[in-house]
Amino acid sequence: MKKIFTFFTVAVLGLSLTACKDYLDINYDPNNPSADVVNNDMILPAAEMALSAKYGDIMRIYGAYLAEHYAQYFGTSNYDDFGKFILSATRSNNPYSTIMPGCIGNATVIREKAAAAEQWGTYLAATVLRVFAFQAMADAYGEIPYSEAMDANNLNPKYDEGQEIYAGLVAELDEALSKVSPSDVVATNFLYSGQTAAPWIKFANALKLKLLMRESGVVNVSSQLASLINEGNFPESDVAWAGIWANESGKANPFWQEEFSTSFGSTQINCGLNVALFRAMSDYDDARLPAFFTKNGNGVYWGSISGFNMSTSSNYKAAAFCRPNMAYNSPVYLITRSEIEFFLSEYYMTAGNADQAKAHYEAAIKASFASAGVEGADAAIAAWPYDGSKKCIGVQKWIALSGTNNFEAWCEMRRLGYPAFGGKSANDIYSGDSLDPEVLTPGDLYTPWEVTPDVGANQLLQRWPYPQSSSNYNANAPETNKKPTEKVFWAK
Repeated sequence: MKKIFTFFTVAVLGLSLTACKDYLDINYDPNNPSADVVNNDMILPAAEMALSAKYGDIMRIYGAYLAEHYAQYFGTSNYDDFGKFILSATRSNNPYSTIMPGCIGNATVIREKAAAAEQWGTYLAATVLRVFAFQAMADAYGEIPYSEAMDANNLNPKYDEGQEIYAGLVAELDEALSKVSPSDVVATNFLYSGQTAAPWIKFANALKLKLLMRESGVVNVSSQLASLINEGNFPESDVAWAGIWANESGKANPFWQEEFSTSFGSTQINCGLNVALFRAMSDYDDARLPAFFTKNGNGVYWGSISGFNMSTSSNYKAAAFCRPNMAYNSPVYLITRSEIEFFLSEYYMTAGNADQAKAHYEAAIKASFASAGVEGADAAIAAWPYDGSKKCIGVQKWIALSGTNNFEAWCEMRRLGYPAFGGKSANDIYSGDSLDPEVLTPGDLYTPWEVTPDVGANQLLQRWPYPQSSSNYNANAPETNKKPTEKVFWAK
């Protein structure tokens, strides 16, 4: 895999930090970092970029294949395993080995420095990044080092259960929010142009909403949810790294640079539109399809199947399939307004308030269209009207996230149970060198052409294998991986 950013290591407060060497004009001598240079104004952007480099790239790719948003492009094979629901320990290690030290490690040090100086705006920002990254790791692996993870004197931190991690993360957010005021100053960062804590407070609340909603099926968090939602202090727009990317090597959107740029001499094309998503969106001419994907070589939209790269097909060559619609300056989304509205819809649905659930469901779809920059939300609402079920929320959330945050789509599919498998396989859709999307019911998943027996037919891959960099060297790592079909705690 290509590295998006260049990192170097410096020692601060007894911890090993990863900071950007050559990103967005942050340049200094890595061999001689001085105390006045290595401060929170430098470390906070480094923590952000360590997260964006993986969450905005390889975690997006993994999620997109596992969610049947993407299928392997004609004739190439780099991510072919993902379409078969195979994820090796080596592949699984990719995001963990950067996010744990680069984002979580840096954020932990920022928190310590900010707390010592009573800089509560910076403290909150670092807490939000740390919590966001830890949650993503727990959602992917199920169990990871958390309570002992950043102890520099402990080389064998224990693996904590996901439910314990979630409880700790909510407590971290609550503690940081209790200390901060909206006008408190925040160290230099890429996420918000202003230097006050006000937008970070809203981001923290949205993150807390996601944490509580994910654990609400197995833990009684009703009072916390009610208090948070009644307060209503959520972001009014998408939380994303936007307007910061440049058309230069190491400074572009990470996924675009991985998949579309030739900066590293690579011309391999991998990601294409999956027939499951194509079928769901084309069924009612969803106007987001052109925003999320480009037309194929024939000037139309067309999707391919999971678990087979069409390399032996005579009817379907590279020109037949669509690619994600990405640019060097495309945003890297952390949480969208649409996601927030879908969570609120689900909350009110569970509470039995059908009117509020419907209103937030429709607001979620409208917010997704607004993010995509297209009209047509009313047609999508008419095609998928709110009916009081998790299915309508799950399918529309899956569609909305297909263009913004594929990893979160895979998470929500596992939790909500939708989209669900409709009993069809890729062998039903592609037969005799003829690809017929109409075999699928819109909004259904299907079993890939070739799927690992560890997962099997009509099932999602539920978790990633433990990261190799941890499990190989940590004496407290579990001796064996849990089965890839064993659900993480909030999906049970």
